[in-house]
Amino acid sequence: MTAPARIPFPVVDEVARHCLQREEPETVHIEVHLPGALEPARLRKAFTEALRRHPRILVREAPGPWYRRRYEWQPTDGPDVEVVSFPPPRPGALRDARTRALAQAPPLTASPPVRMEVVTGEDAPDGGTVLVLTLNHTALDGPACLRVLATAAELYGGRDNAPAAPPARPAEAPREAPDMPSHWTPPARVAAGAPDASPGNGMLVTELPLPHRPKGAPYTVNDQLMVATALTIAHWNQEHGAAPRPLRITMPVDDRPRDTTMPIGNGTRLVEVPFAREELDPAAMPELLRRTALRTRALKSLPRPQLGHGAALLTSPWAPVVCRAALTRALRRAAAPWTSTTLLSNIGRIPYPLDFGEDAGRAHAVWFSAPARMPRGLTVTAASTRGRLHLALRWSRALLGHGDGARLRDLFEHHLHTTEATE
Repeated sequence: MTAPARIPFPVVDEVARHCLQREEPETVHIEVHLPGALEPARLRKAFTEALRRHPRILVREAPGPWYRRRYEWQPTDGPDVEVVSFPPPRPGALRDARTRALAQAPPLTASPPVRMEVVTGEDAPDGGTVLVLTLNHTALDGPACLRVLATAAELYGGRDNAPAAPPARPAEAPREAPDMPSHWTPPARVAAGAPDASPGNGMLVTELPLPHRPKGAPYTVNDQLMVATALTIAHWNQEHGAAPRPLRITMPVDDRPRDTTMPIGNGTRLVEVPFAREELDPAAMPELLRRTALRTRALKSLPRPQLGHGAALLTSPWAPVVCRAALTRALRRAAAPWTSTTLLSNIGRIPYPLDFGEDAGRAHAVWFSAPARMPRGLTVTAASTRGRLHLALRWSRALLGHGDGARLRDLFEHHLHTTEATE
């Protein structure tokens, strides 16, 4: 039998692989809350079959000599390890699963680069079940893993988990973003708070009402989240005595289909939304929302490589990977002052029911969190389920502590509420 062809690392995967850090693993955390219980053997079977139906997730990093020109993914026929685990019910089980999701990346040397912990018992809210998934972001992103989980839900519960149609919006021709502040000015950094002594990431999750948006408004909920994020950081920095500076917020854009044809891997491209310091005035909210909407719409419509043209050049095989890895890390350190202030990843409305059948039921809350390594040190991730906003703040412990996260949550809630008062 012929072995499956190896897959060269795409640009995003290779850059992430070059810049791995043990202190701050590049993990994506997904947390799915279900009202009922799941049968362990049945769930393992359904998830394993879902992996086989999306074979691009069944990969491990292929070994190779130091002088190889590319990293390669080696497809496998099935999982190398048990992917689904059931930690014993006990107080703090969900907290511990979240901590592991931030601190322990699934190794790239074992297929697939994803793990799932199933939390039940007293620590699961309302006596239900919480699925805590950890992805190695070098191999895939949150939306891709959610697609695999939707297939597993359908196989487990026997119910349709096809994605809902995306919101209908009128098509518009690409346009130039209005009054775009310069990208050559180093943006503001998130001011340091009271960092923890331990390395790694901290996280706080919260549930909020979806912000009100008048019918026919020229902006989206994503624009409201973008404005709330910018105002939150400007407010935080002012509280901590940082000089006012322009902000830049990285925004992932995902154009992939959500059905079973969705490409699995790292499929988002990154754009940066700038804010001049004088624009961040809550008293001028209607104008701030309008400008933000025009900018995000224009930036989304512009064709651009996933990480920009420079990354594509760095990952071309002109030298052995060890040489290009050293160069990539050096350039990343040199470019740190120009790195965006923070990242806002808005998954939007979860497109799948995530219906696990009669006993376990449909997901009523879904959280994501993105890596928050320095120099950004803070990421904001949002998703909506059943008309509620599920927000995760994740930070580098070298920059912030848990009390800082709570303060940032309160500021975000306040400023998101102000985006509703536009008249």
